[in-house]
Amino acid sequence: MILPVLLPFIIAIFIPFLSKWKEKFHTGIVVTIVPLIIFIYFASFFAGGFSAVTKTYNWVPSLNMNLVFHLDGLSLLFVLLISGIGTLVALYSIYYLHTTEKLGNFYVYFLIFMGSMLGLVLSDNVYALYSFWEFTSLSSFLLIGFWNHKHASRYGALKSMLITVFGGLSLLGALVFMHSITGTTSIQQMLADSEAILNSEFFPLILILLLLGAFTKSAQFPFHIWLPDAMEAPTPVSAYLHSATMVKAGLFLVARFSPMLSSSEWFFIIVSSFGILTLCWGSYMAVRQTDLKGILAFSTISQLGMIMAMLGFGTKAAVFAAMFHILNHATFKGSLFMVAGIVDHETGTRDIRKLGGLMNYLPMTATLAMFGVFSMAGFPLPFLNGFYSKEMFFLSSLDLSGQGDFASIVASLVPYLAVFGSIFTFVYSMYFFFGTFRGRANLGKLPKKPHEAPVGMLISPAILVLLVVIIGLFPSFINEPFISHAATAVYGADASKDIYFWHGFNLPLIMSLTVVAFGTILALTIPRWSSVYSYVPGVLSLNKAYDFTVDKSVSFSSKLTRGYMNGSLALYMKLILGAIILVSFAFFFLTDGFAIDTSQLASVTTIELIVAVTMAIAALGTIFTNNRIAAILILGVVGYGLSMLFIIYRAPDLALTQLIIETVTVALFLLVFYHLPSLNSRGESKPAKISNWIISIGFGLLVTTVAISSHSSKWFDSISSYFVENSYKLGGGDNIVNVILVDMRGLDTIFEITVLGLAAMAIYSLIKIKNKKEE
Repeated sequence: MILPVLLPFIIAIFIPFLSKWKEKFHTGIVVTIVPLIIFIYFASFFAGGFSAVTKTYNWVPSLNMNLVFHLDGLSLLFVLLISGIGTLVALYSIYYLHTTEKLGNFYVYFLIFMGSMLGLVLSDNVYALYSFWEFTSLSSFLLIGFWNHKHASRYGALKSMLITVFGGLSLLGALVFMHSITGTTSIQQMLADSEAILNSEFFPLILILLLLGAFTKSAQFPFHIWLPDAMEAPTPVSAYLHSATMVKAGLFLVARFSPMLSSSEWFFIIVSSFGILTLCWGSYMAVRQTDLKGILAFSTISQLGMIMAMLGFGTKAAVFAAMFHILNHATFKGSLFMVAGIVDHETGTRDIRKLGGLMNYLPMTATLAMFGVFSMAGFPLPFLNGFYSKEMFFLSSLDLSGQGDFASIVASLVPYLAVFGSIFTFVYSMYFFFGTFRGRANLGKLPKKPHEAPVGMLISPAILVLLVVIIGLFPSFINEPFISHAATAVYGADASKDIYFWHGFNLPLIMSLTVVAFGTILALTIPRWSSVYSYVPGVLSLNKAYDFTVDKSVSFSSKLTRGYMNGSLALYMKLILGAIILVSFAFFFLTDGFAIDTSQLASVTTIELIVAVTMAIAALGTIFTNNRIAAILILGVVGYGLSMLFIIYRAPDLALTQLIIETVTVALFLLVFYHLPSLNSRGESKPAKISNWIISIGFGLLVTTVAISSHSSKWFDSISSYFVENSYKLGGGDNIVNVILVDMRGLDTIFEITVLGLAAMAIYSLIKIKNKKEE
């Protein structure tokens, strides 16, 4: 199972070489084959009935961390969407992206994103999941900013990355907490031990951090603001990332942990509230947009909010409807993004104010758009899959009941808000279709004379629209082998349901008819009520809040950096040493790390005392001398005194090493400081002198404290016995120190030798350069 995940990464290595022949052979042709192979591989799991599969691969065995891939109904749904939609998008991109574009860059980013999404939905190890999660943020940043010569593309890419990476770090915190509580990195084992997490005092924090990760990724209010700006990406990117894959990652995360979290009342309150709010706000704001992809961006936000709300409901009917709508949304929204790309490609604009009447010029595109739009609107027709899941959404909203007061209020408001959001969903759907394809054509406002797109560009949206119709006419075709498995994996028990068009004349049908009636009225009268947007949101904007936060953060960090990065080495040393002192003493205090144990101290001889006193006097002498050379010579006494102590303690090798180092150090210092003025601190200000004293005394106390505590504290068994027992056996040497340096720490020694070799080469190069200049 690891090969399908690695395949996109492997092929991405060769794309830069293949792109050199893009004029003769479009790079997208090779790339299209990759997701197609992955789709066929995972579709083969349906043969003979599907059951969950788990594969384990060694990752960091010493830490008991393995790379585990778990394929169940939920991950299979997402894997088939990632690979299936990926195949169609790659095929579409062959006709959308001209060979003059940087195809090598585009398809490398595309494949990295695809592999990251596959790894994300298949990973059972929480840290592997997080790694793939961040790879999706990074690769989407590159895809959104593909046209990096445009300011809007760079802005949208940075915005998406800042918001989603913030959520990713929050997610990491939640995963670390859950790992610490359960003692396992396996998601399946965490779900099996869910009571430990639910009963933990950290559960509220875990819930908030995990939902922050999900909400930022799936563009839930108020983190939705990155998605409209991400529409600056090429249309294949929008069709892939923002309808079927990346924005669905947050939904996947919530769905994956739903068997554990759904029993919490606050999970229902938070997820349902933010989901239904996102549905209403996204659908309301979509009608305000004038860019076709802008309309689709806010429509995606609203649809994601609806799915998130159903996951928050946590009931059997809601979970089934959520899984069903994830599939439906990928089909109709993917086709509509491609339609928007075709309109832009063939007319030169996406501005709906300049469009209209294109059905006469792009009849096939208009037909595809009609099916996609009316399915998105949830129009009650049996051949539109969007109606089925929208009807299930209404039904699940009516079956809610809260356990607490606040939960009861949320449950009572949800049906009304569901209708409100769905009304505006109908409005923006009609606005998109009729504003683009019906009415009078404005050919004079178009940069290009419109004509039907090439057949190759129509294949992918046509296949998606065909799926819309097939699923609508034959819902059982994908129900039992596909949707029911996914819903069961999320619900934690059998969640299979029958899908059929006619439920009788019941309340959900009345809600749907209400949506159509009020939606039609509002769609026909948009110019008369659109002035409401000047009041709500009016001048208020979350984008302004984002821009203000980013600008102030940059200006503050710049001022802060300029404050301490002033070129003063003395200031840098004070900051570094001051931070070490504060952090170390704080850690000592919080962990009761300071300890004094004199029971194992040896008696002090006269010669040891004389040497130690001499070293102390020499160290103090460096403070009072005003001559740099004198200070270096006096400080050398300290080093040579340490060599004498090594001799007294019968460590001649260490003494010899110390003598060599001390001699070389003193010589180098003398060579360097000979050319500098005398050491004189009279020019320093009084605050500077005080800070010098504080830093010096503080660091001296720290080193003394660490030395005493490390000798007095025996938290772990001494490693010396291991070296004594194994130095000769493993290293073949009688000198333990030599064996440690050469064998036990051989890698360190190799790098030390490498550094010395590089330094020697640098010195030799400098000598050669100097000789050439003199010649």
